[in-house]
Amino acid sequence: MQRFPFLLWTLLFCLAFSTCIARQAPWVMRISCGARLNVHTAPTNTLWYKDFAYTGGIPANATRPSYISPPLKTLRYFPLSSGPNNCYNINRVPKGHYTVRVFFGLDGHRNFDNEPLFDISIEGTQIYSLKSGWTNHDDQVFTEALVFLTDGTASICFHSTGHGDPAILSIEILQMEDRAYYFGPAWVQGIILRTAARLSCGNGKPKFDVDYSGDHWGGDRFWSPIKTFGQGSDLARSTESGIKKASNAPNYYPEALYQTALVSTDTQPDLAYTMDVDPNRNYSIWLHFAEIDSSVTAAGKRVFDILINGVVAFEDVDIVKMSGDRYTALVLNTTVTVSGRILTIGLHPKEGSHAIINAIEVFEILTAESKTSLEEVRALQSLKSALSLPLRFGWNGDPCVPQEHPWNGADCHFDKTSSKWFIDGLSLDNQGLRGFLPNDISRLHHLQNINLSDNSIRGAVPPSIGTIPGLVVLDLSYNSFNGSIPESLGQLTSLRRLNLNGNSLSGRVPAALGGRLLHGASFNFTDNAGLCGIPGLRTCGPHLSAGEKIGIAFGTSVGFLLMVICSMCWWKRRQNILRAQQIAERGAPYAKARTQLSHDIQMTRHYSHGNARTAAENGPSLLS
Repeated sequence: MQRFPFLLWTLLFCLAFSTCIARQAPWVMRISCGARLNVHTAPTNTLWYKDFAYTGGIPANATRPSYISPPLKTLRYFPLSSGPNNCYNINRVPKGHYTVRVFFGLDGHRNFDNEPLFDISIEGTQIYSLKSGWTNHDDQVFTEALVFLTDGTASICFHSTGHGDPAILSIEILQMEDRAYYFGPAWVQGIILRTAARLSCGNGKPKFDVDYSGDHWGGDRFWSPIKTFGQGSDLARSTESGIKKASNAPNYYPEALYQTALVSTDTQPDLAYTMDVDPNRNYSIWLHFAEIDSSVTAAGKRVFDILINGVVAFEDVDIVKMSGDRYTALVLNTTVTVSGRILTIGLHPKEGSHAIINAIEVFEILTAESKTSLEEVRALQSLKSALSLPLRFGWNGDPCVPQEHPWNGADCHFDKTSSKWFIDGLSLDNQGLRGFLPNDISRLHHLQNINLSDNSIRGAVPPSIGTIPGLVVLDLSYNSFNGSIPESLGQLTSLRRLNLNGNSLSGRVPAALGGRLLHGASFNFTDNAGLCGIPGLRTCGPHLSAGEKIGIAFGTSVGFLLMVICSMCWWKRRQNILRAQQIAERGAPYAKARTQLSHDIQMTRHYSHGNARTAAENGPSLLS
């Protein structure tokens, strides 16, 4: 009886633990471009998010170029007036390995070339260029790549090539296993695999993984059907038997992929598939096999070699032996370099008279472009905002990559030590720019040349420019800059040309700049009525330091304050005097009476005293 509670608790613990470690669903983002509301599409009820705040461009009604395109009714296109580079910038993407797929669209309501040709890049690496006639090929209405996203964002850009406006029907970002499609030591996070072909052999219908009820971690791949390699060289085979070892990590292929195949014939025992590729590229090739032919019952009954462009890549392939059993999946992978424009995959029987293959995947191996320093990208974005840069510049995405589509007016330099791109020049002269020059320009530490002449830029020349150590040329002529020339410009020891002419600058030219003229530097300060201090400009008055100017201003203020205080005291005293006089005048009659009485008493006393003295003096003579 005591064992029962123990077993019960053990069972409950195991259930709880298995629930905790259950594999979570992959992260998925699907965008219906141009849509104002979320959309669900049949038959799988797939959710497509509305297109809001990801990019610029113009939403429009869509025409699907192919039946394999998602059944969406809107798209977003990017006229050249919005710039040559336009990007979807998607945030909050978990770090991981992803399939990124872009479907193209058509807008039937516009009166020009209905089949736009443009380039697509992901995370700064160009992955695809649309080719003329893509609307006539189902497998060309989209492009797809396997990429690592590591900084929490996904940047998908469309670059105009002058052949119509890019038009995008949908974007999908589908998380996969981190080690999906690992092909050897050369496989690293800096590698991108672009899907060149993905074929389901012997199948008659295009299918996605979801149609096969495939595992979501497979990335919902699209499989193009191929009924035959051509010229009567093969026959389709299929089975309803289950296939073992199919949906295994890390690629999770759907089991149904191995239930159809192409098998060579007696009259033509070799199988060969040929496709066009871009020359001088490396390709990762994945070949899928399962022995589903009932006539092959054991190992050794079917053995063949696999050749890539005539060179043996796999020798003595025995599916039953290598997979471990019949109706068991076998996947072979190899990497090849193709110098020409043709890739041929051949199967040559050695034991038994026939070869068999179930599916083929071909990926072009791309090295991810190094990106521009994030600090400098942010500095350029600040500059874009401050100068109100026109949309036609297309400053979207990465300034320096893809190298085929850098930002207009930004010159790039690659630093091998840091493996990053930096901006070493700004050439934005005569572009109708307005606004002001921000202090953030100093964050472009590698600038050697700044040319912003012949615009309408206003405000002060930022003192922070003096902290760009390697600046050689600074041309701000013919703008509306005002204020004084920053003293910090004198710290630019590499400066050889400075053009500030044609502005509204004032004050004394910094002494350090004036002295540089003696060392062959070329400076132009003309057409600034308020400037002084060097030959060719007006003579400056006594030069006062900043401290002296502050002292004079302070002394003047104190003197003025004392004058005000003295004036108030004098005015107060004067008011007191006037008030006293007024009081005195009101009491005058009584004051006069008292004064007269005092005067009479004094006169009487004086008179009496005088008479008495006289009598005393004359008295004896009178008596006698």
